Amino acid sequence: MKQRVCFLAMLCALTIPSAAQQRRKIIIDQDGAGPGGTDQQAILLLIQSPQTEVLGITVVTGDSWLEEEVAHTLRTLEIIGRTDIPVVPGAEYPLIRRKEATELWEKQYGSFTWLGAWTPGRYHPADRLGDFPEGRPTTKPANEDAAHFLVRMARQYPHEITIYEGGPMTNLALAIAIDPEFPALAKELIFMGGSLNPQTTDPEFANTPRHEFNLWFDPEAAHMVLTAPWKKIVCTPVDISLKTKLTAEMLNQLKNSNAPAAKYVGTHTKLRGFDYLWDELAAIAWLDPTVITKTETRYMDVDLDRGAGYGNTLTWTENDKPSIVLRQVQIQDDLDHEKFYKMFVDLLTTPTPKK
Repeated sequence: MKQRVCFLAMLCALTIPSAAQQRRKIIIDQDGAGPGGTDQQAILLLIQSPQTEVLGITVVTGDSWLEEEVAHTLRTLEIIGRTDIPVVPGAEYPLIRRKEATELWEKQYGSFTWLGAWTPGRYHPADRLGDFPEGRPTTKPANEDAAHFLVRMARQYPHEITIYEGGPMTNLALAIAIDPEFPALAKELIFMGGSLNPQTTDPEFANTPRHEFNLWFDPEAAHMVLTAPWKKIVCTPVDISLKTKLTAEMLNQLKNSNAPAAKYVGTHTKLRGFDYLWDELAAIAWLDPTVITKTETRYMDVDLDRGAGYGNTLTWTENDKPSIVLRQVQIQDDLDHEKFYKMFVDLLTTPTPKK
C-alpha cells in the first residue's frame, strides 16, 4: 500500500506541472503612453493573467516620448504592486524617420491625424514630462537598454519567450541588429499593427486604409522585424481593432471594483469618441486565441519608398508575393465580442497575481 501511495505521488508530480512551469513567458514591448489608455491597459491585462510570467516591459517612443512613457509605466506597476517587473527604456527615436522630415512630407502628400509623440497640439520636447494625475513614480527603470535586455532574455530562455509588440518596432529592430539570431530564439512575435482594408468612416483610415501608426512611425524597423526569421508571427491589424469599442458600461464596472488595476483604468481612462481597444485585443487574443473567430495568412512588409505610401502596410498571398524573403503572418479578421469584453473586465477586476 505504501509503495502504491508513493507511485501515485510520483505520477502526480510528473503529470501535473507546477504553476510556475505552466506560466507562459512574455516580454511586453510597448509605447506606454498614459495614464490609462490602450498602452497601459494592454500591459495590465497581460500582468493580470495568472497564466503569464512577464519578464520585463521594454519601452519605445511612439504614442508619447520615451521618458514620459517609462514614468507612466513605472507608476502603473507601483499602483498594482508589481514593481518586481523591470521597466527597460529603449529607443527614443525611430531608426531614420524624424519629426522635421515628416512635416515636410505632410506638406507634399497630406497630413495625418495621429503622429504619436509628434502630434501637433500635444507635442512637447522629449526630455519633458507631461501631466501625471496618477502621481509621479518613485521607482526607477532598469539600468539596461531594451535591445540588450531582449537579446539577453532570449538567450537565457531560448524558444520560450513570446515577444508582444504594442508600439513601433524600433527596439526589436535594434535587438536584431545586435544579435541576428534573436528572432529565431524567441517562441513567437505577437503584434498590434498594420492595416489592410478597414471598413470605417474614421478619418484616420478612410482615405489612407494602408496607413497604421505602429508600422508607419518607424518603417525601416518594421521591415527588419517582419522579414526576420520568427517561428510564428501573429498580427492584430486595424481592420479587426476597429470592431472593438470601450463603453461607459465597461468603465463603470471597473470603477465599482476594488481591484487596483480596475480602479486605475476606471479613474484614468476617458472616453473620447473613437475608443477602440487596439492593444488590448492583441493581448487578450494571445491569452485566449478562441476570442478570434476568423484569421487569414498573408505575407507582410512595409513600403520604404519615400513617396506618398512611405510606411504603408504591404501584404500578399502565396500566389502573388514577390521573390524577396518574406514571412507568413497570421492576421486576425474577426472576434467573439462577448468573450473579449468579458475577459477585459474580468482580468482587470481580479486581484493582481504576485510574482
